[in-house]
Amino acid sequence: MSLSKELKRRKTFAIISHPDAGKTTLTEKLLLFSGAIQIAGAVKSNKIRKTATSDFLEIEKQRGISVASSVLSFNYHDYKINLLDTPGHKDFAEDTYRTLTAVDSVILVIDCVKGVEEQTEKLMQVCRLRNTPVIIFINKLDREGRNPIELLDEIEEKLSIKVRPLSYPFGMGMSFRGVYNIYDNTFAFFRANKQQIEDEVKYFKGIDDEELVKTFGEAAETLKNDIDLINGVYGKFEIEKYLSGELAPVFFGSAINNFGIRELLDTFVAIAPPPVARETTIGMIQPKEEKFSGFVFKIHANLDPKHRDRMAFVRICSGTFERNKNYFHVRLKRQVKFPNPASFLAQTKSLVETAYPGDVIGLYDSGLFKIGDTLTEGDTFMFKGIPVFSPEIFRIVQNKDPFKSKQLETGIRHLTDEGLAQLFVQCDGTKKVIGVVGELQFDVIKYRLLNEFGASCDFLHLNAYKAFWVQYDKKEDIEELMRLRGNFLYFDKAKNLVFIAETEFSLRMTKEKNPKATFLSSVEHNNQTVEMEKV
Repeated sequence: MSLSKELKRRKTFAIISHPDAGKTTLTEKLLLFSGAIQIAGAVKSNKIRKTATSDFLEIEKQRGISVASSVLSFNYHDYKINLLDTPGHKDFAEDTYRTLTAVDSVILVIDCVKGVEEQTEKLMQVCRLRNTPVIIFINKLDREGRNPIELLDEIEEKLSIKVRPLSYPFGMGMSFRGVYNIYDNTFAFFRANKQQIEDEVKYFKGIDDEELVKTFGEAAETLKNDIDLINGVYGKFEIEKYLSGELAPVFFGSAINNFGIRELLDTFVAIAPPPVARETTIGMIQPKEEKFSGFVFKIHANLDPKHRDRMAFVRICSGTFERNKNYFHVRLKRQVKFPNPASFLAQTKSLVETAYPGDVIGLYDSGLFKIGDTLTEGDTFMFKGIPVFSPEIFRIVQNKDPFKSKQLETGIRHLTDEGLAQLFVQCDGTKKVIGVVGELQFDVIKYRLLNEFGASCDFLHLNAYKAFWVQYDKKEDIEELMRLRGNFLYFDKAKNLVFIAETEFSLRMTKEKNPKATFLSSVEHNNQTVEMEKV
């Protein structure tokens, strides 16, 4: 099949939400409707001793939350879908932000009971920065929730985006009867089935279907009036505005009960964008270009703890990837070959012979890769826009078992390579500090160090405000900083100089005394250029 045909088949997207809105459950049900799985695991049920397909870390299974993005590739009709399930918890937001650089569109899940929540707004801001096309799925219609019109108004106000409902609920909670699909003018009658697709779902041919009126009586007339109101207020759906990020189509349903999912999935594959161009250091790279290129947006250690494998996840941006072919590692300036590239259904891997733009593949990594690395067929550009954020919580690493020092060093190196946290080493090498965005990350790090690397440690409190990357032209520019603030200077893993400020006031005073230095609260992975030798 030609590259152009393969491009048209690809849909690469992420599912994002505030915690507990039903994101991972929706992911499961999309797999169920595609036929990728036959029975869905209950995310939090103790009766069914299964866990969500996309939650494969042991700590995720224990807590019932996602703490790392997972990659799921599957087919639906003639489409190849690459779905990235992301953590909803704010403590793992950095992993979500990085994942959003590797997708072409997003499905945003909102709880119909709680409406737009804090993390929903933050995630939407990231999507708006890149004009990422967004489809909104309003979930949990089987519960008594907010009025649909009120929810639509709140979404427009809080998320600063125009909406256009493409499905609409018939009732809610105990009176939930089904979902009317505005996009193709059909109505599906609701029957709850949490684990399998209900074979006997009855579909009516739109709101004027005589059978619908016969079945629901006056309630069918109410639904007809609601749909007329929606069509009058929101006007015609314009796909161009959706693709440019100006308009968000909205769907309603109940992910736990498999309802509204087929409508969402069918419309998604019809309207979601194929692979789009990506920005690089030499301009935009188009997917249809013949030469292969791709970038690493995620690294995961011990995906399979039995084999101690480390996997680099690569988003393919142009050309065709082929197994056992040499590719150019731009940062290391060397050729590399990959005999066992893999595609994923969460933890389950399968060998890949060829892959195309939009695909996400896993490359076994012996330590060659860092997040943000670019692979090409010889070109020296790098992809842009993969962020490193300043941590807000800092802890000093204290080894609890001196006989396991090597295991602790290895574990911290691997886990910080993943982007789970950032490692800062004091300039004199005496102190190691871990910086994270959220407190829960320390629990994950401690758990994984013990269970995957056999190392145990404590995290001691460090009074700090924020970390700032210091950029300068010559050593004289930071003489005052070195003299007065030497105890607060660290190197990150890329040997960049970092100032960890105690307070906002100390940062302000440091800036005043070092006017020729620049203090950055975030940098791009491929733009970290300050070298240790300069200090």
